[in-house]
Amino acid sequence: MKKGDVIECSIEDVSFPARGTAHLPGAGRTIYVKNTVPGQRVRCRVLKVRSGRAEAWPLEVLEKAPGEIEPDCRHFGSCGGCVYRQLPYEDQLKLKEHQVKKLLEGLVPEEKFEGIEPSPSVFGYRNKMEFSFGDEYMGGPLALGMHRQNSYYDIVTVEDCRIINDDFKKILKTVLDVCRRFALAFYHRSSHKGYLRHLVVRGSSATGDLLVDLVTSTQIARQEEEALEKELARALLKLNLEGRICGILHTHNDSLADAVNNQETSILYGQNYFYEELLGLKFKVTIFSFFQTNPRGAELLYRRVQEYIGETRGKNIYDLYSGTGTIAQILSPVAEHVTGVEIVEEAVEAARENARLNHLDNCSFIAGDVLKVLDELTEKPDLIVLDPPREGVNPHALRKIISYQVPHMVYVSCKPTSLQRDLGELMKCGYRPQRCSMIDMFPGTASVETICSLSRQEA
Repeated sequence: MKKGDVIECSIEDVSFPARGTAHLPGAGRTIYVKNTVPGQRVRCRVLKVRSGRAEAWPLEVLEKAPGEIEPDCRHFGSCGGCVYRQLPYEDQLKLKEHQVKKLLEGLVPEEKFEGIEPSPSVFGYRNKMEFSFGDEYMGGPLALGMHRQNSYYDIVTVEDCRIINDDFKKILKTVLDVCRRFALAFYHRSSHKGYLRHLVVRGSSATGDLLVDLVTSTQIARQEEEALEKELARALLKLNLEGRICGILHTHNDSLADAVNNQETSILYGQNYFYEELLGLKFKVTIFSFFQTNPRGAELLYRRVQEYIGETRGKNIYDLYSGTGTIAQILSPVAEHVTGVEIVEEAVEAARENARLNHLDNCSFIAGDVLKVLDELTEKPDLIVLDPPREGVNPHALRKIISYQVPHMVYVSCKPTSLQRDLGELMKCGYRPQRCSMIDMFPGTASVETICSLSRQEA
């Protein structure tokens, strides 16, 4: 077996994230086939070959798995967003639970797992999308949407996407139509030439308010840009929507990275924020705020965090990687004090403002790297909540966190492989998982939130 070979194999199992596993007689290695499910027989192309393993990309499903259904989205298979739309939702949940349990085997005892909770909504649940400009194929017409599966360049215009609501779809189509009329070039990721980069749409499930942000380079004349801004605002405000556009923004981004970076944002219409509500608390959300993209699912997640934390009365709590301070504010009403630490300054400012909105005066928020901020804090915590980004906790920061020797800790993970790594280190230092469960915040996709409660065992 070598790179580039086309092979046929039967998918026997699945590992996180959505990597089917197969074996070929005489191959002597495990073959990982992306975006496949157990029971399928597939034709695939070998991408990498290593000692004991190979990675492959599916080209064709030759035999469907038992229980497969007709995908409920016409973009499925081309768009790189969802991987499980060919499965009934109950089977998606079982598959995600299986992957996490398999990943944490040997770390979390079977009896400590408490299952997976479904999302309150399976369709139209996302309140934020970052769409990319590009072309669906080299030299094709301008597209706006999601990256094509297994492609760095091609874009699929996802005008019928099932995880966003109709308002998002109308906004996407309108922005694409306007940009096509202006015949502007999209930003090429290799040459770094071009103007159109991203479209960010964000909505409030509580109020229906919507923010729309066009993200571009600065590579056209200002006069032409002003004409585009004017026409874009006019077209968007004419739309018949269920919600209400409360702000239209334009962000300039000349960084080389293929990501939405805010170098300068101007308001073309309205305001640059709206309000969202979770568990009776009010939160001010801007276009760049970190905030859970499935608000009703987030309420399930935070209720589970509350449950795992237990009694907080009179306790000094550290909420590390606190984002806009959601967990800190949920815990603060009966705690002695909650200290949130977050590296993104805008998120910290939002957390402080949200605390004022909710009349909470016993939580404070510090902008900075957790690793450095912990050296500056003097009051020892009674309890620590960890909700790190996808890459998990910095190993040096984790050692400092462990050094507090708090009796109880709760870890919220959006990437189970990072939780697996950090759990191993925590367990070496005397912590043991007490409860572990999952919340499906992202139906149709491979992602899942995992919550783990840990207690420290005295030596």
